[in-house]
Amino acid sequence: MKTIAFYSLKGGVGKTASAVNIAYLASQAGYSTLLWDLDPQGASSWYLAGADRIKGHKLSALMKGKSPIADFIHASRYDNLDFIPSHTSFRNLDVKLDQNDSVNLIKEWLALLSEETSLVVLDCPPSLSRLSEQVLKAADRVFVPVIPTWLSLNSWEQLRTFAKDHKIKPSRLRPFYAMADRRKSLHRELIDDQERHLPGSLNTIIPNASVVERMGEQGVPVELLAPHSVAADAYRRLWREINGLL
Repeated sequence: MKTIAFYSLKGGVGKTASAVNIAYLASQAGYSTLLWDLDPQGASSWYLAGADRIKGHKLSALMKGKSPIADFIHASRYDNLDFIPSHTSFRNLDVKLDQNDSVNLIKEWLALLSEETSLVVLDCPPSLSRLSEQVLKAADRVFVPVIPTWLSLNSWEQLRTFAKDHKIKPSRLRPFYAMADRRKSLHRELIDDQERHLPGSLNTIIPNASVVERMGEQGVPVELLAPHSVAADAYRRLWREINGLL
């Protein structure tokens, strides 16, 4: 089983959209995929559940061992794609993890799913915390969407510093440009000199497209919403890059 995470210190950078679209494409490529929505806002749960509002379980049931992690899993409407929906109690996850800081609980919970799951996708909240540390250590790769702006690049550098301070291999973190708009001069400047400003990044650039915003309205991945769009093609290319790293 492989585990990948989509992570960013900034909100509104296309993290959840990337997690959902990559999870869907992985499932259609034959991976038995599980998306775990760790963000209390529950955006990826919304995308996958659509009109069927699914209430997740309280975190305490998992922390206290009253319910195995398998009980938290729901089937999506798509073949090979399950998900663990978010719950408002997830906002207390950092506190709970601090109380059990001798082990990586995220890694331990995921290990229990290895027989039936080939790929886990973690959609993470934007923060630097105990959860951040455990996710960065549990994931085989962490993909970081970065808007081509100086503020977003600075957030990426903060994450790199956090990872270094916690002795996490730099190679686990792979940034990529997202919500890019070449009509903006700064975006063009940073994209055209990508190797200098975002070294080690993936080649795929996810555009700032209205069809991605419509995911929230329709509750479906871009591949189904607008398969011939530039955004859908970009996510397919992003998946091919990620798959090549697994």
